[in-house]
Amino acid sequence: MKILFLGDASMAHYNLSLGLRKLGHETLVISEKLRWRKFPQDILLDRKPGKWGGLRYLIQVLLLLPKLRGYDIVQLVGPNFMALRKEKLRWIYDYLRRHNKRVLMTVLGDDYYWVHGCCDLHLFRYSDFNLGPVDRRLTFPYAKKQYEEWTLPINKDFSQYIASTCDAITPVLYEYWLCYQQYWKEKTTYMPLPVVPKKESSDRFRVRDKIRIFLGIQRNRSEYKGTDIMRKAAEDIAAKYPEKVELSIVENLPYTEYIKKMESQDVLIDQLYSYTPAMNGLLALSKGIVCVGGGEPEMYQLMNETERHPIVNVKPYYESVYEELENLVLHPQLIPDLKRQSYEFIQQHHHYIKVAQRYEALYNSLF
Repeated sequence: MKILFLGDASMAHYNLSLGLRKLGHETLVISEKLRWRKFPQDILLDRKPGKWGGLRYLIQVLLLLPKLRGYDIVQLVGPNFMALRKEKLRWIYDYLRRHNKRVLMTVLGDDYYWVHGCCDLHLFRYSDFNLGPVDRRLTFPYAKKQYEEWTLPINKDFSQYIASTCDAITPVLYEYWLCYQQYWKEKTTYMPLPVVPKKESSDRFRVRDKIRIFLGIQRNRSEYKGTDIMRKAAEDIAAKYPEKVELSIVENLPYTEYIKKMESQDVLIDQLYSYTPAMNGLLALSKGIVCVGGGEPEMYQLMNETERHPIVNVKPYYESVYEELENLVLHPQLIPDLKRQSYEFIQQHHHYIKVAQRYEALYNSLF
């Protein structure tokens, strides 16, 4: 099959394209330049700021149109798969539907159905938008902005148009899957994020004299994602046990540099308000690094995983993060088994070729 990926986030589409190529398919990935994060792609779309930057971007897209025809599958990264106004984006979307056989949407990131499920349907005990009955939009401007932006009539209508007219919807996290299940159950299929793991080595599971704890920060979303709380807990643990803990905090690093920093760590803390690890946490697991973050039972149930529960699940509070980190520091004998489970969990559920095989089966079912 010929498969076109439009847009990407955290290399989800790029990794999937690599798996599909291994299975003999022809793929092309076209995606945006995402600020400091330099993810790979086959064709780069780079929108510069300002009026002339927008015009240059539009010309680049229009010149690409002949290359966006004749595919068996076109897979979009959410409704905002290009940095265009909705009326232009809808024209591009309709063009893709006319000139290709099937169009799918990967659900990866905020969109109307996600914010609606969190804020209006109250589907989760906690999320980026709520802590139980407490509405985080009242205290966190970024959460309020995300909700207001995605529930604007033009964004809501566009999200509903794509969801209603595409051939399949593939959420990559439990939370996204649950939100889309409320409206598009028949065409929604959960697909794990694809990860390209390194080969196993016995050295990656060993315990060092000091436990190395790692935290990566995106400056503009720190409070929204709970990174500020996780950072405080980690810093307090490192201060209490300086002879047992080595804490590394990095901010806004390019992807390749970030991965190099991650390689030598024992524990990653990430995603305080999530039920599910996203790509950052999964990359850590693939390297035999223990992930402290979101790993709720609902996620394992969706994946039919009953044996390996490697993620150290924390509730969205400082005390929970502090207690789980302290437990690892005081009981380092737990870490080798968690490291091994982490690696095996990725091999079982997120290996890029296994995920590609699942997509291959889905693609075939659409014809």
